[in-house]
Formats: sequence, C-alpha cells, structure tokens
Amino acid sequence: MEKIIVTIGRQFGSGGREIGKKLAEKLNISYYDKELLQLAAKESGLCSELFEKADEKTSGGFLQALAMGFSMNGAIYQPNDYFTDATLFQVQSDVIRKLATEKSCIIVGRCADYILQDEKNCTNVFIHSNMQDRAERIKKSLNLPEKEALELIRKTDKNRSSYYNYYTDKTWGAASSYHLSIDSSILGTDKTTELIEFFIRQRIK
Repeated sequence: MEKIIVTIGRQFGSGGREIGKKLAEKLNISYYDKELLQLAAKESGLCSELFEKADEKTSGGFLQALAMGFSMNGAIYQPNDYFTDATLFQVQSDVIRKLATEKSCIIVGRCADYILQDEKNCTNVFIHSNMQDRAERIKKSLNLPEKEALELIRKTDKNRSSYYNYYTDKTWGAASSYHLSIDSSILGTDKTTELIEFFIRQRIK
C-alpha cells in the first residue's frame, strides 16, 4: 500500500482524538497525539515536562532545560542553556518529519499539516463541532460542570489557535488551510471517520 499520512486539526471537544484513533484502525496505520511529546523528549534528551508545558501553547517565555545537554542539527546544548518554545517546536517538528518519512501514520495537532506541507501523500483534515456537542463531550469525559467545560473549551481553542497561527503562515480552523474540514456533529464520530477514510482513499488513488 502507498504510504498514507494524515494530519488532524481539531476544536477541543469535537471528537478529533476519537476519530483519529478510529481512522488509524481502519487504515491500519500508526497514531500519534500526546505520544509525540514522549518521542520528542526521547529524541532530544530533554525531560517530557518541557514539551508538555509548551504543548500547543505560545507562552513567549523561556524554558530552562533540566535534563542533560543534547545535540540538535550539529549544535551541542548544555544543561545550563535556556530553551525557547520555538526551540522545542523545532525538536517536535523534526520528530514529525522523521515519522512521516518512516511510516504511514496519523498525527494530531502540533501544526503537522504545515510541517508536512511538502509531503506528497499527506491529507490535512480539520474537525469541528457545535458548542453543545463539544460541551457535552467534555462534561462527560472530564466530569466537569457545564460552566467549567465551556471555559476549558474556550481557553484550549484559544491556545491552539494562537500556537498554530504563530508558527505557520496559515489560519487555524480556516477551511482553506486543509484538504477537508468537517463538522462531526452532523454524522457522529463513526460516520465522520468513514467519510474521512473514503476521502483519503479517493485522494491517494
């Protein structure tokens, strides 16, 4: 089978993670979401907490490395060096590119569509949903009252949007930034997964 790369951008609570996992099972390919943070930590020699703190956020501050020095692009970094969010983004980007060259996979978030824009067989998907469905999903999965769920949705979407717009020359969630933008509220996660699978298989023919 020809290599398949899928990137999934998603509104918080839209079911993007669930859809991504189901799609990976249907296509029989690897799935990466939070797993990217562990891989980036392993590749760089930095502690995973640094990547988790900066995950899809733009703090604008400096993060001090608490781990041993490591080599990236031929430069040696020592424990006393400071790492900007941009440096951590570069490490994570290198991991994403490496995965895409090695195997078929689905990568969720982390500006993967932008990072892999030169990858021929990469299909970029954005999943959104109406606020009522998103709030219900977050209330259930995190056991939160509605007010807190809505605030978490607002804050998380704001962080993801700022992060994406900062590191790319595109707009987070804008249909023109993706090959397919779909409202998961209309068909539900299972049918949405099937529709995305059909689109991908047609596109790579």
